[in-house]
Amino acid sequence: MKKLISFCSIALFLISSSAFAQQPGGWISLFDGKSLDNWKVGQNAATFTVENGSIVAHGETAHLFYMGDVKNHDFKNFEFKADVMTTPGSNSGIYFHTQYQESGWPSKGYEVQVNNSHTDWRRTGSLYSVQDVKEVYVKDNVWFTEYIKVEGKRVIIKINDKTVVDYTEPENVQRPADMAGRVISDGTFALQGHDPKSKVYFKNIMVKPLND
Repeated sequence: MKKLISFCSIALFLISSSAFAQQPGGWISLFDGKSLDNWKVGQNAATFTVENGSIVAHGETAHLFYMGDVKNHDFKNFEFKADVMTTPGSNSGIYFHTQYQESGWPSKGYEVQVNNSHTDWRRTGSLYSVQDVKEVYVKDNVWFTEYIKVEGKRVIIKINDKTVVDYTEPENVQRPADMAGRVISDGTFALQGHDPKSKVYFKNIMVKPLND
């Protein structure tokens, strides 16, 4: 009987672990809802905490990079989604095709804006400084889903299933010196802690790798 109970316990653990990692439709969770395991932040690490199943970005400027085993944290073509909630006056962002750096604003990759009421006019869903969104589609203190799809040179951004950006990067695109790394390439994801007055929540962080 003890062996049977032990076997059943192991089986249930494996099933639940598998279900957590691989969700229906090919989605894979990047956040366990309990810790910052598989994520890395350099300077101002205290900006990021876990609270009630969510990653909270609140503090000095910092960036939290996914450094886990999924695709060896190196994504090219993918679908990504996260549930996000902003508080009034807050600013944040989701980077893709980026790479870990100890401090400063990530120099590699694109930023997808998270901002419903901050003084920056670029609102949630903007492909920051490339194709910006002025409209406010979601409210503070309410959960919404931010979705990013990259396939080839095309970037699609949706807020609660509404497409707000559909951008195709030109061949041999030229960027200003301060945006030189903002090009389609490959890399990981990062969440932004913008400033001490900003408080933003992230949960249900998922990726679906696509064929490269």
